[in-house]
Amino acid sequence: MNRRELITLGALAAALPAQTTPAYSLPKLPYAADALEPFIDARTMEIHHGKHHQAYVDNLNKALAGRPAQPLDQLLKGLSSLPDSIRNAVRNNGGGHANHSLFWQTLGKGSPAPKGKLATAIGKSFGDQAKFEAKLHATGLTVFGSGWVWVTLDKGALAIETSPNQDSPWLVGKNPLLGIDVWEHAYYLKYQNRRAEYLTAVMKVLNWDFIGERYTELSK
Repeated sequence: MNRRELITLGALAAALPAQTTPAYSLPKLPYAADALEPFIDARTMEIHHGKHHQAYVDNLNKALAGRPAQPLDQLLKGLSSLPDSIRNAVRNNGGGHANHSLFWQTLGKGSPAPKGKLATAIGKSFGDQAKFEAKLHATGLTVFGSGWVWVTLDKGALAIETSPNQDSPWLVGKNPLLGIDVWEHAYYLKYQNRRAEYLTAVMKVLNWDFIGERYTELSK
């Protein structure tokens, strides 16, 4: 997979030939498990990536056994074409795999704030970076139970929205620019029930270099 594909798909696993099993695999973290300390602790990263994400990959491969494999975004966009017997499993586990694959890439310690075209787009859509972060934080708090808060790019416009469980913007044909996991397993070891503190922390380790490159590719 080349650099452009990594940015455009957020390192989503490209499908291998249909006869290859398993079709999907767990992507490596692009940094050490302790690289995001003190904001996200190493033990949470190890369990979140190595246990939770791995389970989504395993269950997705099980649900799709014997079927032609596809890139994950195409799989999710075409969910309605799947048999009823596997549709929910693919929705939940395919979504979990896609969402987390993007999540790992959008975290990291790069530029502390957006630059260039992305900074301009954020200013146009939200006023400024502070207002954008405040809205992203507040929207993340509105998710009832498990889910995600997203920044999406749809028809050239940035928007902040949420999804339950492992649903994602790909299901409705939108492109997520970034997503923040607000399932309790993403933060409970360090923050317990304090989601607000977790959201404040995770926004300090957003990889704006990657997100900016992704915005440039998706907005072409």
